[in-house]
Amino acid sequence: MSGIRDSVVIMTTNTVQLASVRVITDDLPRLVRFYEVLTGATPQYLTDDFVELVTPSATFALSAPERVAFITDNPPRAAANRTAIVEFVVEDVESLLARMKTELGDGLDVVQAPTMMPWGNMSVLIRDPEGSLVNLYTPVTPQARQLQQNRTPQMPPPTRS
Repeated sequence: MSGIRDSVVIMTTNTVQLASVRVITDDLPRLVRFYEVLTGATPQYLTDDFVELVTPSATFALSAPERVAFITDNPPRAAANRTAIVEFVVEDVESLLARMKTELGDGLDVVQAPTMMPWGNMSVLIRDPEGSLVNLYTPVTPQARQLQQNRTPQMPPPTRS
């Protein structure tokens, strides 16, 4: 060889996995109750103004505005979400909707009744008590089930240095 050392390039992967979504609310008990009924998860109060509902795929968190008071430039505001739809894959959209109607009564705002989407999901669109859109869907066709399975990546094992 001409004295040029072989080099080894070590490739690292920076896999990003959604850990949680947090909603800011002025009425924490009301929103916790709504998402508790929706997810079936037990609320975990980490503080009196910060709650997590841990689901199998990610954590749904709720907090009072005081928890983010340090953000002074354009702070998050409760009941101001008009740009995002929170989506939950569920075992059976219609039975969950029926349970939510029973548990939450007339306060449940159904925007779109259960509808079969062109890609094979049965979907219902509702609003949470502060107006955020929430899509609940069940993959019902083989193609939709495969698509959902492909959307559930596994984190690679950590690399040791």
